[in-house]
Amino acid sequence: MPSFVNESFLWWGLPLVGVPVLIHLINLMRHRRVPWAAMEFLLASQKRHQKSILFKQLLLLLLRMLAVAAVVLMVAQPLVRNQWGALFGGSKTHHIVLLDDSFSMSDHWADTSAFDQARAVVTRLAAQAAHQDTPQIFTLFRFSRARRLSRGTQPDLLGVALDADFTAHLEKVLGPLTPSQTAADPQDALDAVDRLPPKPADEDRIIYLVSDFRANQWQEPTGLRKSLHQLDEAGAQIHLINCVDAVHENLAIASLRPGSGTRAAGVPLLAEVSVRNFGASDARGVSVSLEEDGHARPAIVFEELPAGKLITRRFPVLFATAGEHEIVARLQTDAVTADNARSLVLEVPKTVDVLIVDGEAKAQDAFFLSTALAPGGKVTSGLRPQVESPRYLRDHALDGFESIYLLNIARLEPAEIGALESYVKAGGGLGIFMGELSRADFFNEQLYRGGEGLFPLPLAGPAELVVDRLEKAPDLEVTDHPIFAVFAGERNSFLNTVTVSRYFAAQKDWNPAPDSSTRVIARLRNKAPFAVEHKFGEGHVVAVLTKASPLETSLGSWNNWGRDNPSYVVAMLEMQSYLSSSRHPDTSRLVGTPLDVPVDEAKFLPQVRFVLPRDAGGGTLTVDATTTTNPAQAPVTHPPAANDTATAPVEPRADHNAVLADTDASGIYQAQLTGTDGSQRIERFAFNVVSEEGDLHKLDAEQLASRLEGVRYEFHQAADIDYNPQQLAGFNLSESLLYCLIAILLGEQVLAYACSYHPSAKGSTR
Repeated sequence: MPSFVNESFLWWGLPLVGVPVLIHLINLMRHRRVPWAAMEFLLASQKRHQKSILFKQLLLLLLRMLAVAAVVLMVAQPLVRNQWGALFGGSKTHHIVLLDDSFSMSDHWADTSAFDQARAVVTRLAAQAAHQDTPQIFTLFRFSRARRLSRGTQPDLLGVALDADFTAHLEKVLGPLTPSQTAADPQDALDAVDRLPPKPADEDRIIYLVSDFRANQWQEPTGLRKSLHQLDEAGAQIHLINCVDAVHENLAIASLRPGSGTRAAGVPLLAEVSVRNFGASDARGVSVSLEEDGHARPAIVFEELPAGKLITRRFPVLFATAGEHEIVARLQTDAVTADNARSLVLEVPKTVDVLIVDGEAKAQDAFFLSTALAPGGKVTSGLRPQVESPRYLRDHALDGFESIYLLNIARLEPAEIGALESYVKAGGGLGIFMGELSRADFFNEQLYRGGEGLFPLPLAGPAELVVDRLEKAPDLEVTDHPIFAVFAGERNSFLNTVTVSRYFAAQKDWNPAPDSSTRVIARLRNKAPFAVEHKFGEGHVVAVLTKASPLETSLGSWNNWGRDNPSYVVAMLEMQSYLSSSRHPDTSRLVGTPLDVPVDEAKFLPQVRFVLPRDAGGGTLTVDATTTTNPAQAPVTHPPAANDTATAPVEPRADHNAVLADTDASGIYQAQLTGTDGSQRIERFAFNVVSEEGDLHKLDAEQLASRLEGVRYEFHQAADIDYNPQQLAGFNLSESLLYCLIAILLGEQVLAYACSYHPSAKGSTR
């Protein structure tokens, strides 16, 4: 038997079917009998056609009654079930709920939250569906679990039959659930639907996407629109259920990272914390609490955070001992809590090794640079300079050095160039200073190589900076590059007293290509480049086109920078910090990313014990290392010279890794490795949330419709939703009735015309 969406309208609307009969009877009561001879003749003629005329009139009356009935039924929206439903595509209904549990769903207001609203909607849908008289089955995908289906994770519920006990079972499943700390998006859930078994011929599928529809996920939903369109074309009914009706204010710690400085024990280091205001109103007096290795330190206060802006503050940290250290930053509680904390793990060595290669036998330039980097005495920089000749580059491994400097180099052998290129490509930093031994042709042919080599620019040769006695402009003009940023805004900076007499000039009309990484970071008074940098592989190269020392040479004095000028020491330390930055990429990981720990089974047992952070329950989990075979990558080197020996091909090697798949909580994870000699080694890893998920701006129904154009769906508000699943689970005949109504009205017009008298045009003129 059919059911109706608006059954109440059916009971008072169906009597309207009799209105055409009533109108016909009223018209009959208005007739009066008037004898008329001509009419008697017509009546006699009519008796011969009475049956035909009566049939047409009854048929016309019936069509008018059917038209009224069709309108009433359209408004009532009949749904066919059972055998009739099978004729239109299904007698079993599969409810597929895609539940958003990304951390933006923890958005709370009053005494509820977006996730509470979502759970209530799912419970209501299941309770109403369970009371239907046709087979109903239920599947529940959470976004965070759907993204892990490829790793064997199962849905919370899969094809469970709805019976009298199902509602209680569902409440037990939903009750413990809370929003995850992941930024899982709807695409993961829609992809999970594709992994379900093919839809049987007798099954209707209804997909409920229960979410908060944040703008950052639905702003340009090309993939989402394609997936929804495919489901629509496959015959599934799609219902989007919105669980949030307003945008709330929210702050998030967007990043926590080390700043400039040398990472070494006992050496002050700057760290940076950035806070973003995702709200529409300015925030004032925002306090960020800080911890170092579990000990509280003074908080940072942001006096003002403009709406929609990101503000960064620096703070000093100091670790007295070498090893791994933890920094944690926390915000006060607001609409979303998951993005109010961020962690950082820093590996701090006892000292940092720096290689200085001086081309001059006495290494006088190296003395000035090494003194600036490690002055000695009570001043501790954490740097340990090592001065060597160019030959050292090809005879020793370079990966243990934080950075390498070339000073006053005349030439390098191909093997030495190849070793440097491999070092920088792997993330090393290279600083180059010129000198009286340097030759432009060597740098251009071997190090610049048309822009493909280490050196960032082509050289013309040594040049003098002519003294301008009329204009008292400083010899150096620096940019906001990290090496010189410390001098920004200083009116009487010591940098202004630097005098440059001689430098290497760039080739005429040379300028960095707009699409290259090459950048002039300092110029001389005559606008000639003084310091130029570019990216080479994963590392950085900075070329300073003068000597690293103020000593007199055969060509005369080059500069006075290193002679009693404090800016020299500051600039060299900043250069060292910048060059070594590529050696220290951000080690924090995103929540939900598997933690892969390499295990050297020659030194450690294959079992790795993971200690989970507090937000993940704080428990432990032991994982066995598995073996994977990966082809080893041979280092990329400078093309060998003719007399160099060929390198044997590198054989694939077996790697042993312990993988912690579930990292859905933020915080510090520990991996405890046990050595074959019984020793313990602990490695720490910081996992943080995707801060952009804390952007609570959302799309309304109209904006969503414009982005999902071409997809048939219904949009509902969770708080206002009040409908029976019959509306969703049955086959709605309203559209079919519309076509029937059009056909009935057309037939009624044709029959009405046939039953009425229409004199011919010729007869009407007589």
